[in-house]
Amino acid sequence: MNNLNTLLDLSLAEVEELCQELGEPKFRAKQLFEGITQGKAISEISNIGTGLKQKLLQRFCDAPIKLHTKLVGKDGTVKYVYELADGNIIEGVYMSYKYGNTLCVSTQVGCRMGCKFCASTLGGLVRNLSAGEILAQVLFVNRDNGGDLKNRKVTNIVLMGSGEPLDNFDNVVKFLNLVSSEQGINISQRNISLSTCGLVDKINQLADLNLQITLTISLHAPNDELRKTIMPIANRYGINELLASVKHYFNKTKRRIVFEYSLIDGKNDSFECADELSKILKGVVCHVNLIPLNKVDERGLVGTNRKKAYAFMDRLTQNGISATVRRTMGADIEGACGQLRAKILKG
Repeated sequence: MNNLNTLLDLSLAEVEELCQELGEPKFRAKQLFEGITQGKAISEISNIGTGLKQKLLQRFCDAPIKLHTKLVGKDGTVKYVYELADGNIIEGVYMSYKYGNTLCVSTQVGCRMGCKFCASTLGGLVRNLSAGEILAQVLFVNRDNGGDLKNRKVTNIVLMGSGEPLDNFDNVVKFLNLVSSEQGINISQRNISLSTCGLVDKINQLADLNLQITLTISLHAPNDELRKTIMPIANRYGINELLASVKHYFNKTKRRIVFEYSLIDGKNDSFECADELSKILKGVVCHVNLIPLNKVDERGLVGTNRKKAYAFMDRLTQNGISATVRRTMGADIEGACGQLRAKILKG
């Protein structure tokens, strides 16, 4: 198997320790760190010598990811398919908005959560990504779109690609610290959203770190009975327990919670569901992001049409709950919510 260790797992202080260990001057660490945070492979960094490169390549892969395929949708959304150093495949989606450019990143190869509407979990969990492999996605796309460390082309990040971020807790937290470091690409934590299906113990652990990211909860049902038919995690954590952890997160961070709610025709899109959802969210500082379910062939579920989605939204707002219907982007390249998968395997 190829070397999976990547220099991007290291902070500047850790790179300085590495250079000291290798007998290199301290200024070399800064050159090396600037090179890798510009998205360059070790072999591409021009201001370090061949001898140091050879030492580094004995310990680390040249680059943690490389481009496998790039697909551009009709609306300008770009789906990136990356190949990791071990040949595994992950994906991400780059979307342009008026307020900036958002990159959806993956945190695992596959997923073991088993949500019924999601393609990413179809093959199960292969492995976790390291902090550096998650960071590499951001740096690669920033560079691919002409950005650098001062003129960033990735301004916002959503951890909503393949994988459950809180199931890879330690690596994800390290990534959040690396990507928001002033010494690196320095993307504000306030411009980062983390989406979870609801691992209550990890939400509480995350809250106690007092990071300034937006917590997004995949809810998709207003009661435990219905949620269990959509999301296996509901068999472990009930909605009351989940909401208690969400309130703890808000109390610690003062960050508004976002609830994702995928609308499935005839299953969770009735006015009764809207009223029940309004009732359980009363008193929670939150916003509901309604998503007409995107098609996943293997799942056999049908999304609610947009007219009915807006009626559901109106019912929530009449009940005093902030809500919007998400604009669908990248569906024609299977880059929309719930569609990310690893169809392409290394031959």
